[in-house]
Amino acid sequence: MNFKRKKIFDLSSFSWSHFPKATSPKMLERMSQIGGFFLIAVLVFVCYEVYAPLNNSSHETITYIVQKGWSDNQIAKDLKNFGIIRSEFFFKFYAMVSFQHSSLQAGKYSLSSRMSVYQIVKQMASGNVIRQKILVYEGWAIEDIGNHLEAENVCAKGDFIKATEKDYSLDFGFLKDLPRDKAGKPTVNLEGYLFPDTYYISEGETCDEIVEKMLRNFDKKLTFELRQQISDQKKTIFDVITTASLIEKEVRTLEDKKIVSGILWKRLDAEMPLQLDCTVNYVTGKSDPGVAIKDTKIDSPYNTYKYKGLPKGPISNPGMNSIIAALNPTKTAYWFYLTDGVTHFSKTAEEHAAKKAKYLD
Repeated sequence: MNFKRKKIFDLSSFSWSHFPKATSPKMLERMSQIGGFFLIAVLVFVCYEVYAPLNNSSHETITYIVQKGWSDNQIAKDLKNFGIIRSEFFFKFYAMVSFQHSSLQAGKYSLSSRMSVYQIVKQMASGNVIRQKILVYEGWAIEDIGNHLEAENVCAKGDFIKATEKDYSLDFGFLKDLPRDKAGKPTVNLEGYLFPDTYYISEGETCDEIVEKMLRNFDKKLTFELRQQISDQKKTIFDVITTASLIEKEVRTLEDKKIVSGILWKRLDAEMPLQLDCTVNYVTGKSDPGVAIKDTKIDSPYNTYKYKGLPKGPISNPGMNSIIAALNPTKTAYWFYLTDGVTHFSKTAEEHAAKKAKYLD
């Protein structure tokens, strides 16, 4: 039987020369150039989408609110619909590759189409929200601050007062010497520790957060040097701030504050009643320059006519000059003073009575 022999492919006869030289140096160079141009084009395009604003000549801005819990998907969609960005994808892309997608913070922002994706993401990641400017004046009490915050639609007065009644001593060491009951709970609120200053309040900040912001400011203002000075004088922060709160309500200039400070500490050492009208006004809620005799008999631990020593606690939130004055009293022969816009000091009760009749009656 005859069989036809199958033709077997002979590898010995194969040659690469039968194929075109696709990987020749010239071809590789050209492919490299094309790839380089393509990569550059992609990079330029990405940079354009991320760093070039949608409309650099726009003068319109919008107020945009990022709600708590919103993802970059929701934000990107909104910004595209509002005409702030040109591409949802590149907003999310840049937020992701810059590792800021989980850092976009809730709040109220002022945005414009003249801002780039880069600028918007940076603003939201840093929490650069629209803030309301709030001025807290020296000598204001907690109630005054609460009234102001409520008038500015920042925080309800009642909620603010409740926030000042909480114990923050675990977070702020300067509060550890507050007087406490047997259970360890402070018997006074944060009067005296809400440092007077200019504050910028973000949309949605709670009363607790505002109080904490003020306490952090106090912590910063009460420097190591001031704390060391308090310690060296064997005083407590509480007593110094209480005294400073009295000085704040009594006189205005730093020179007068230091003289009054000397008088107050001297009276305390002599166990002489302070007899300050400002403490009675704190109890009554009035602002009388000369309190009525009947008011001086009110039974209150803040009434320095009825009780010797410092009042139960601060009666206002003092500024830095009053705190400095409380720590740097001027020693004089004076025991009394009164003010009618100008402070008049006296060495004796008789001299004080004569000046009172002259300037106040």
